[in-house]
Amino acid sequence: MTANLLDFDLDGLAAFCERLGEKRFRATQLFRWIHQKGASDFDEMTDLAKSLRAKLKTAAELRGLKVLSEQASSDGTVKWLFDVGGGNAVESVFIPEDDRGTLCVSSQAGCAVGCRFCSTGHQGFSRNLTTGEILAQLWFAEHHLRERLRLAPGERAITNVVMMGMGEPLQNYAALVPALRVMLDDHGYGLSRRRVTVSTSGVVPMMDRLREDCPVALAVSLHAPTDALRSELVPLNRKYPLAELIDACNRYLEAAPRDFITFEYCMLDGVNDGPEHARALVDLVRGRVQCKFNLIPFNPFPASGLKRSPRERVQAFAEVLIQAGIVTTVRKTRGDDIDAACGQLAGEVQDRTNVHKRLTRQPIRIQPISGESRQETR
Repeated sequence: MTANLLDFDLDGLAAFCERLGEKRFRATQLFRWIHQKGASDFDEMTDLAKSLRAKLKTAAELRGLKVLSEQASSDGTVKWLFDVGGGNAVESVFIPEDDRGTLCVSSQAGCAVGCRFCSTGHQGFSRNLTTGEILAQLWFAEHHLRERLRLAPGERAITNVVMMGMGEPLQNYAALVPALRVMLDDHGYGLSRRRVTVSTSGVVPMMDRLREDCPVALAVSLHAPTDALRSELVPLNRKYPLAELIDACNRYLEAAPRDFITFEYCMLDGVNDGPEHARALVDLVRGRVQCKFNLIPFNPFPASGLKRSPRERVQAFAEVLIQAGIVTTVRKTRGDDIDAACGQLAGEVQDRTNVHKRLTRQPIRIQPISGESRQETR
């Protein structure tokens, strides 16, 4: 089977070229053609020797992903559904803003973590994406948008990448890291470490590995101030509880490109959005980890059995954190009219995990905080 050149970072491509009897500088030229210029036909690569182009035609290919659908939101957000074979499809989202263009990239077909508030998790899990399938989302979006937006030569459409699409990136570590290296490489997309963000639900050992191998910006899906509640919302917490997670965040900061960890917090009506939860969050992080909070309005879907917190309660929650000196923002919902907002990406997944039996509408057992009476929410 021919090699898919999207599967290689620059070192991997150099090793591939060496196997073809070529020197490393040829790999750099090829890498630039693929990622900087978006070339998919070896005949376009005019500064490569004809002999090398002939070798590439028999030994390699540039295998992107088939676009099954494209949807555009009224706010300019664009969502693509990509076919990854075997009955599976993943989604990517482009979010344009005045000062940047952000691409939200998927790392798995489905997700095995099973967070209660995430539509992807309710789809179940099929498989990890390859490095080439992760990068193909960026490769397509960058060069498609350059042409569509009629950008000047050298002008980027995508300035930021967030690994916040379908899947838990750190559970697909072997494919993730080479993809990150291509995003950062000056011969590739040339993104700074501050502009590439990996979002994790808290896979502690892989957070430590990422700190050593490729430290980019880190966002942690927190969503609760106590182990009891977080274990209900984010099942991974049962394996890596809050104390271990906070310690891992502090270790990560030793190498991180930013001097804070972003904690994502999905606001769920009557579940985690009371003033007592906000005060408990302050107690959890103040003096223990340098961080900022990003409060996310929940995007409801029927299988969750959950509701979005009222805007006034979100603002009151934010005010408690701000008064405690914690930088806090409320995420602006983008693309919700095309199901492209946070937690809404679902794609099409051939589930191997029987997720519907495990998740659908099970009650969340809310543990009281500060002596409050126990309640249950459906």
